Amino acid sequence: MEIKRLHFDTYLTAIKNSVGTKTFQTFWAEVDGKRTDITGEGDKSCALFVSAILHWFFWISRPHVTVKSTIKDMLENGWEKIDDLREGAVLHWEEAKRGDDINEHVGFYIGNDEAISNSSDAKTPIRHHITYGTNPDGTPVRKVIGIYWNKKLEE
Repeated sequence: MEIKRLHFDTYLTAIKNSVGTKTFQTFWAEVDGKRTDITGEGDKSCALFVSAILHWFFWISRPHVTVKSTIKDMLENGWEKIDDLREGAVLHWEEAKRGDDINEHVGFYIGNDEAISNSSDAKTPIRHHITYGTNPDGTPVRKVIGIYWNKKLEE
């Protein structure tokens, strides 16, 4: 019997099956001697979600809790910024103000102008439009500022 692993298909399925999971909701750290969930019970878990999936497939060095460290690790492991959307690509959204914080955001492109990323409101990954829709003036609610691809996704 010959078995050929289909990494890309498994990767996309893992992303799609993550919708609604609480798996990426919490990351404990000791902050000033106190045990703290530094992702705010899923409020700031987008980088953990993306980096955990990428690390699971050995496409980055380790899971992260910030967008900057996730993208830095991606670039150090062969990820490149590309111009066109490709199913399975990692998306990076512009900074947006939420409450008192201004945060970047990352997620995955799954085709048909849809993405899956962690929702601060749901505190779990959700499926949504790649720009979260449009404003009344026709501009994106949240602009994609980076599309990242790794040739390992083609193997």
